[in-house]
Amino acid sequence: MFNELRLGILGSGKGSNFLAMADAIREGTVPAQIAIVLSDVAGAGILSLARERNLPAEFIPPGRYRTKLDEESEPAFVRALQAAKVDLVVLAGFMRVLKGDFLRAFEGRIVNIHPSLLPSFPGLEAWKQAWDHGVKVTGCTVHFVDAGVDAGPIIGQQSVPVLDDDTPARLHQRIQMAEHELYPKCVAAIARGEMSVQGRRVVWK
Repeated sequence: MFNELRLGILGSGKGSNFLAMADAIREGTVPAQIAIVLSDVAGAGILSLARERNLPAEFIPPGRYRTKLDEESEPAFVRALQAAKVDLVVLAGFMRVLKGDFLRAFEGRIVNIHPSLLPSFPGLEAWKQAWDHGVKVTGCTVHFVDAGVDAGPIIGQQSVPVLDDDTPARLHQRIQMAEHELYPKCVAAIARGEMSVQGRRVVWK
């Protein structure tokens, strides 16, 4: 798909998936570079981690809505990503649903990681949903982003067993460990052109 991807990473929290991606890039396992890191939270840990690594990092106010970007914030995010010449937008704990104009600006070039084996348990606190339902196996999913909620074509998944003595917090911690393995692998595969999207399916070459 691309020779060396320029990544734009969006996050709202601590930045653990950003850190896993940055480490994998530094180690040479992901043929990409991080062009910019953006957050909708001024004090987000992901911004501090990016600045510690001398990466461009910017807070953009999200506007008046709780779960999406408003009419001024959305184009500001798009402009910042385009100015950084981003090839692939990587959502790493970004807690806003992306809407039409953003999706059109980067159509087929936005990926997300979700803490369940989609299509099971979309939405918030998926690890707690899995624990509440008593499933024996859950995990994480990397997928392309479309207009649905956690509904785009699935790139890769990694399973995590639910242990008898688990709590939601312990389960979430183990799912995050799986995320830190899976997400860099999937971005590396995109960078190497090892897949294509055919309708709803990701087909590996």
